[in-house]
Amino acid sequence: MKELIRSTDSVRLSFLTALLADAGIDALLLDTHTSIMQGSLDLLPQRLMVDDDDLAEARKILLEAAQVAPDHEWQP
Repeated sequence: MKELIRSTDSVRLSFLTALLADAGIDALLLDTHTSIMQGSLDLLPQRLMVDDDDLAEARKILLEAAQVAPDHEWQP
């Protein structure tokens, strides 16, 4: 699994997960419970993960949907 994006915005992450699911890409949110436990301070982001084989396609989908800037620096 590779990290696609991280965010403290749970609504955005839900939207991105649905967007990827529509394209047939399974995504997994990590750090959800930790993020919830820290409360509403938005200090701990959740990570949206995809399978290694789906990473390039998932990045393309996010770019085409204008969910990341064209110059977004992806995690390695």
